[in-house]
Amino acid sequence: MGFLNTQLSAFGKMISGQLNVNENLGSLISIGKMYGTTWNWERFWTLTASLSILLAFMNLLPIPALDGGYVLFLLWEVVTGRKVSDKFMEKAVTFGFFLLIGLMIYAFGLDIWRHFIQKLF
Repeated sequence: MGFLNTQLSAFGKMISGQLNVNENLGSLISIGKMYGTTWNWERFWTLTASLSILLAFMNLLPIPALDGGYVLFLLWEVVTGRKVSDKFMEKAVTFGFFLLIGLMIYAFGLDIWRHFIQKLF
């Protein structure tokens, strides 16, 4: 659980501006580089388990299109006694989807810049 606490702390610092997002956000390329160039079973499984825990936590964030977003809508229904309209749910999930896609494109662009283009200049 130390890994998850460290990651949560890093997310908080990125949101508050204490850490530079451009230097600390990455995508598949950064994840692949974390594994290193030589094979090590222990490192592989430790890193894979840590990333799985982080992915599970992020899936619970209250962003529409993730499981946490659906939990948020269910809690709204429990508290108010009214179901969220299908039209609103559709718009919220679409917004959440595009928010996540945008974040993934941004992170992938940072990786391309950091690992390929920046080295050329």
